[in-house]
Amino acid sequence: MSRGANEDVVATDVRRRGERITRIVNVYDQKNTHSGERPARKLDWRRVIRQGSTVLAGDFNAHSIRWDPRCQVQQDVAFWEDVIDENGLEIGNNGEATHHWTREGHEGESVIDLTLANRPITKLFILADDHATGSDHEVIEWEVEVDMQEGMGSGVEHSRND
Repeated sequence: MSRGANEDVVATDVRRRGERITRIVNVYDQKNTHSGERPARKLDWRRVIRQGSTVLAGDFNAHSIRWDPRCQVQQDVAFWEDVIDENGLEIGNNGEATHHWTREGHEGESVIDLTLANRPITKLFILADDHATGSDHEVIEWEVEVDMQEGMGSGVEHSRND
């Protein structure tokens, strides 16, 4: 399920036998260098997020003390904090750095790669260096509880953000 010309957000609906649909949405929220716009913010997120069955994961490029205890200057957070609050999303991150950078001779780390869900995130961890991608972003592996169809037990959906 990917509609429109917005390449910064890609969504897919997943259903395994006996489970309800889970929508997984990969987000890349980056300012367009030509227009200055952030295409990921142009979507109607209320239509993207399925009630009780959506995971948003990716590079949100937003710095907030809500998901990064090291954050000293909040930046680009109001939009995403509103999406989180208005849709009852859980922040799966535990404060561990997901992004490592070097600029003008200074090194730093932050949490800008997020996993958000409107169902319980049962596991989230950052893979060790042996899974290095060559990127300045870490690989995040996560699991969420899945809704089983009536008469079935409980389950877990598993994925990785690379």
